[in-house]
Amino acid sequence: MAYIGKTPVLGNFVKLDAISVVNGQAAYTMQNGGVNFTSYDNVNQFLVSLNGILQSPTDSFTVSGSTLTFASNLSTGDVIDFVMVLGNTLDVGTPSDNTVSLAKLTATGTKDATTFLRGDNTFAEAGGGSLIKLASTTITTGVSSVAFNNTYITSTYDNYKLIGYGLSTSADNQDIGMLMSVDNGSNFATHLSARTYLQLADASGNLAYEGNNNYISLGSDEEGDNSGGINFDITIYNINSTTQYKYVTGMVTSKNQNGLYYGYSIWGLIQSNTAVNYLKVFTNVGGNLDAGTITLYGLEK
Repeated sequence: MAYIGKTPVLGNFVKLDAISVVNGQAAYTMQNGGVNFTSYDNVNQFLVSLNGILQSPTDSFTVSGSTLTFASNLSTGDVIDFVMVLGNTLDVGTPSDNTVSLAKLTATGTKDATTFLRGDNTFAEAGGGSLIKLASTTITTGVSSVAFNNTYITSTYDNYKLIGYGLSTSADNQDIGMLMSVDNGSNFATHLSARTYLQLADASGNLAYEGNNNYISLGSDEEGDNSGGINFDITIYNINSTTQYKYVTGMVTSKNQNGLYYGYSIWGLIQSNTAVNYLKVFTNVGGNLDAGTITLYGLEK
């Protein structure tokens, strides 16, 4: 179907570098910005002016690769005024400024205001690109646990980071813990863990120590408290190893059912030489988590 009005112009239009005539020579190298030019489909795309006269493609000149060959040798005094190349009809050429939207990019990853395009053509969150967000759950109604399975925990990363904030429980004095599984949640490994915490509300700064060999303890919270809930940042190391144990280190802050503010330094491990592929955050007495956000990140090597 023909266009009404002016036909849209497609393709890129290139004026090639100036060519100096050599007496008795018919073949010349075409360049664009000092680089041999071959970006064309056929000779009919060329406008060649010799001594102020446009030359006829095929009849007066031919092209092959980056070579322009006139039908006869040129002589001293001849001038190649210009060589213009019309864009291919299906070549969009160079887009105009501010015409390519984010949705048109083919890079992988999440394209939004929080990410940037890296040199490997993937989108990643700012901050060096080493911390890769894999999954996040925001709790709005009571749930017994939040789990991340082998969809997210894979051999892509050896170390993972689990960050939670604003977590609260459905009743007082409910401890929150973390479990790890090597069979995608069918069974959970027994932990050897210790938790060291500093009672910040104590003017003497006394230290106390707790241990739990069933799960990694992430603290307890007072129901309905508005002090910020439980917040933790933990790292799970060497999660894919089939020869070594899996260790956990991290920090936790919370206000417990007695109204005391705590900062916890935690560590733990499971004595397993099987790769872990499942993490679960839960309450230890059968209650529910009723608020907060938990996010899983992979740490790039």
